[in-house]
Order: sequence, then structure tokens, then C-alpha cells
Amino acid sequence: MRVVMFGYQTWGYRTLAALLKSRHEVCLVVTHPVSDHAYESIWADSVEDLAREAGIEVFLARRPTPELIARVRDLAPDVMVANNWRTRLPEELFTIPAYGTVNLHDSLLPQFTGFSPVIWSLISGASHTGLTAHLMDAELDTGDILVQRAVEITPTSTGTSLVLATLDLVPDVLGEALDGLEFGTSVAVPQDLSRRTFFHKRSDRDGVVNWDWPAADIERLIRALSDPYPNAHTYFRGQRLRLIAAHVSRCVYGGTPGRVFIEEDGGMVIVAGSQAYLGGSPGLVLDVVRTDDGVDHDALTYFGRGGGYLTGEP
Repeated sequence: MRVVMFGYQTWGYRTLAALLKSRHEVCLVVTHPVSDHAYESIWADSVEDLAREAGIEVFLARRPTPELIARVRDLAPDVMVANNWRTRLPEELFTIPAYGTVNLHDSLLPQFTGFSPVIWSLISGASHTGLTAHLMDAELDTGDILVQRAVEITPTSTGTSLVLATLDLVPDVLGEALDGLEFGTSVAVPQDLSRRTFFHKRSDRDGVVNWDWPAADIERLIRALSDPYPNAHTYFRGQRLRLIAAHVSRCVYGGTPGRVFIEEDGGMVIVAGSQAYLGGSPGLVLDVVRTDDGVDHDALTYFGRGGGYLTGEP
């Protein structure tokens, strides 16, 4: 089939790479210009460079334009494929191909619709994430599902490990979805939108630790924002600390959330949980922290002893 692809960053790169290894003909690649946004300057494999190396026409756009729509219409593709395209595609564009437009979304739709789904799924305590190929419709990530594959979220999973695991699913999920459309074997399953969860774009504020959260929730946040993401962070005596490694305490620690308390298992316990004052909550044991000069520190050595509070602002 003749394919027009819309994609950006490593997600788009992996999708284009899969298409280039397939029997399908990619006749146009549409991608965004390079951005310096914190979440767009990582996982930044260039879709544009890969397309140009393969001799494929490239159209750079921040959002669809009349010129782009006209170009796609002239090419008359059989199908369009999108992965990590950052703005809405209008109906007059995504309905041009005879087989419609297949969007790849890295969650188990209808849950974790929207942005940074892998990160939000780990933060939220979901048991699985994954990759969904669905037909595009007028709303965001709500179209009928063609193919879906799951990835387990384990107690040691990080945002980075889960992103890599879902990226590895791209060739098989995309190949199966395109085969089903071409050979008429697809069974497109409508989403149960009553189960839909919709998450917003992440920003620096979303990485600030709230010590009223239970320790287990904070520990997942720290794993979700693993390198190369902007890490979960807090403030101690006016200085920002990035939290690199932590675990939930064995013992229960009472008091005020955010209190730098005492050593346990070689780390420093921080009181956590909105009900900590009742003495019923485990603490969060910080193992490794990072200062703004980029240096990692053993947390117990950094704090030295208990005393003071971790806060959401300097």
C-alpha cells in the first residue's frame, strides 16, 4: 500500500523505520520542526533525517495546512499512519486514504488517552501499559481499535524501561494493523469510552513531589521520571534536589509530611502521607539525590542527619 506517515521524535522514527522495512511504499513523511521543549528534546531521533536518507519527500509543519492537505490529496495514499503527531489532524485530512488513518498510541486505550501516557500509567499505579493501533476519528485517541499489545508494569519498571518496551512493539503492531486493513481481516472494535481516562501534557510543575502523597505513590513518581526525563524534585533549605532512587520504608514513621527524619537501610527516611500525623504511614527512604550541578549523592551522606523539611518550593 502507498502510505503517508505523520510522526515525530523516536516514536515517529521507529514507525518510519518499520514502514521502510515493510512491503509498503512510503510516499510522504510529515513531521514537526525541531523543538527545545523539555519533553521534546529527549527521545529525539529525527524522523526528517531518516526520511531524507531514504529519499522520501518530507513536509515540515507544526500543524496541518491547506497546502499539506492538498499535497496528501494529490498523492492519493491507500492509508496514513500517525505516531506522536502533536496536533489534531482534521477530518478532511485523515479521511483522504481509502483505508483511513491508523494512529499508534502508547497505552491500552481507552485508558491513558492524551499525552505522556507511559509516564502517567506508571505514576497512576496501573498494572500494564502497551501499544494500541486504532483508526483515527474526530476526537483524540477515541477511534476503533485494530490491534493492542500489553506490557506489564513491574515494581522495578521505570518510565524509560516502559517507553523502550512499547517502542519495541511498533513493528509487529503496525504490521498486523496494516495487514488487516489491506486483506480485509481486521475487526475494528469500538472503544468503551465510559472507561476513558484523559491526561494532559506534562510540565516542570508535574515533577514536584507532594509529600502528602503516600510513600508508594512518590516512589512510583520517581521511577516514572527516570533519566533522561526531567526528574522528580523537591527543595531542601532553598536548594532543588532531584530524586534519583528511593524505596518505601519497612517501618512506620509519624509526623509532618516532608520531614527529614532518620536512617533506615542505608538511606534517609522522609515522612510521607497526609495521614502521617496519625502514625499509620510508611515513609519514603531516599537512596540517591542529585543536586543542580548534576552530581549524584548518597542521600544519607548528603543529609548527614535528620532535621529540616523537604518542600514544594524554595
